[in-house]
Amino acid sequence: MISLNIPGYGPLSIKTIIHDLNGTLSVRGEIVPGVKEKIKMLNDAGIRQVLFSGDTRGNALIFAKDLDIEFRLAPSAAEKANLAREYGADSCAAIGNGRIDKELFEVVKLSIIALQSEGVYTASLSAADIVVPTVVDALNLFLDKNILIATLRS
Repeated sequence: MISLNIPGYGPLSIKTIIHDLNGTLSVRGEIVPGVKEKIKMLNDAGIRQVLFSGDTRGNALIFAKDLDIEFRLAPSAAEKANLAREYGADSCAAIGNGRIDKELFEVVKLSIIALQSEGVYTASLSAADIVVPTVVDALNLFLDKNILIATLRS
């Protein structure tokens, strides 16, 4: 679990990181370079991670097993939001990029959008708490808590 008291923001406790697959952990069907190492570091730190995906390319379960994270099929935006509630949305962070992530971003404690080459849905961008250039940058927020503090403090 990640527990921080951020000046001007207040307490933040994250037990679970929810990942999107297409356009986030993977681009054009390939895992983004550096993701596997960062996911392993978070696993080693005891952070629960789960992949919520509509599985557009049919490879989500394979990728989840390779990354050693849970997989939950979520074929719609509403399903992603409902699954987050099952995990305790108030202690979840979500990383995504697409339209399917907007409702998820609205229910979790912390939402992060990664601006990668598959694009970003603008309403999801507006719903995100943090915007980063890549998914690796998003994962680094949890590996170096000072980055998260500096981004969220007021």
